[in-house]
Amino acid sequence: MVSNQLISIIKRTSVFFILVFFLFGCASYNQRITEYYNQVSMGDLDAAQKSLERNKLLQKPRNKLLYDMEMGRLMHLRGEYALSNDYLNKADLLIEDGLSSTSDVVVGLVLNSMSQNYKGEEFEIFMLHYYKALNYMYLGQIQEAVVEARRISLQNYAQGDKYKEKSTRYSKDAFSLILQGLIYEYDKNYNDAFISYRNAVEVYNSAPNGIYYGVSMPKILQNDVMRMAYLLGFNGELSQFQKQFNTKFTYEKPSEGGDLVIFWENGLAPIKEQEDMMFALVKGDSGSLFFTNALGIMIPVDLGISGGTSLNNVHSLNIAYPKYLSIMRPYLRAVASVNNGVGYNFELVEDVDNLAVSTLKERSAKELSKILTRMAVKKSAEYSIKAVAKNNGSNGNSNQLLEGIGFGVQLYNLLSEKADTRNWQSLPSQINYVRLPLAKGDNLIKVDLQRMQSGHDHRDFKVEGIGRLQFYNFATMK
Repeated sequence: MVSNQLISIIKRTSVFFILVFFLFGCASYNQRITEYYNQVSMGDLDAAQKSLERNKLLQKPRNKLLYDMEMGRLMHLRGEYALSNDYLNKADLLIEDGLSSTSDVVVGLVLNSMSQNYKGEEFEIFMLHYYKALNYMYLGQIQEAVVEARRISLQNYAQGDKYKEKSTRYSKDAFSLILQGLIYEYDKNYNDAFISYRNAVEVYNSAPNGIYYGVSMPKILQNDVMRMAYLLGFNGELSQFQKQFNTKFTYEKPSEGGDLVIFWENGLAPIKEQEDMMFALVKGDSGSLFFTNALGIMIPVDLGISGGTSLNNVHSLNIAYPKYLSIMRPYLRAVASVNNGVGYNFELVEDVDNLAVSTLKERSAKELSKILTRMAVKKSAEYSIKAVAKNNGSNGNSNQLLEGIGFGVQLYNLLSEKADTRNWQSLPSQINYVRLPLAKGDNLIKVDLQRMQSGHDHRDFKVEGIGRLQFYNFATMK
């Protein structure tokens, strides 16, 4: 028989480990990569690379995708485009091969989603294509960039099939379609460029009030789709677009030096933190089980997880769930000029901040059902062991060994409950773009940046006008 003294020692030791866990194990993903994150945001890219390479959390196999994505963005910021694509292609391959397996699913059911392989947010996968395509363009590997453009179509098709009956979901990425059109236009494939631009327009048209995840249809896109329609002789489509955009299209002869498209990546993506949520398990009118909280949210039990487990003894649950915290962007707006000429306003084309918050909210019912049911099954096992311990004791005392096991299960349930707070944190908060006409030869580009609080900063650089479309991107993080 296990002595009362031994049981007491086990409990005291367990409490100690709980305290250690909460001090070190409950740290969010952002807190555990703070050094790297701060160095990237301050522009200390050499130090950031060293921090990334020695970060133990990111070295774990389950975080391989995150490591490759972070390193890919870091190398892009350093201007090492070939090395950047080495990492981003590894990340792309991981996604293509699939990061789910039977063992990974079991880990999610027994432990938590933070212990599973990181599979990437849907918008993060589109951002992979963005950086890969730019890298190829800068390396002069045009056909590889075109291949990347085609893969954007495949990703949009896959996304559309996933949510084909849910038009309000993130079923396409308008920004990626615009990027695709620009790449096709660079390759002088005007027909495919027109299709890409038109598809992007349709995405905005299908969105409530024409705003797709925080972004209104850019004027640049409107002009580009009309210009392609004009060049291809699609007069019917051109007429429709003029009516829709309430404008009269006037074809302008291409500038002698070609055009420059600048992508301005402003701020940093939101970070994930953990929040605790309390739910009660209740029976519906038909006898089915639901989880509900003080806000009136009703979440059905996931029968695929609960199976035949009796949840009769489970009444309330406290679970951990992720939430996004936005980081204030350093700049409010920007204006670009060529050779001290007229200013061109940057237009918002991708709101990563909005996408992150909105897509998490869209899948919250499914995620909460999985988490709540998993926790309910764990609690049911805990209560069952404690009940057996009480009933199997002698002289009115509970079975101390089973009681100790029940206490261990209780601790396990507590320690294993953890929200998945991982995300590709070095992504920008927003992407804005502008299209500038260049003169032949040297061009001085000036970008005036207005700070969110007060004051202005400038970014000046030179670009040679070579008579065709070119790309340039830069990031502002602080």
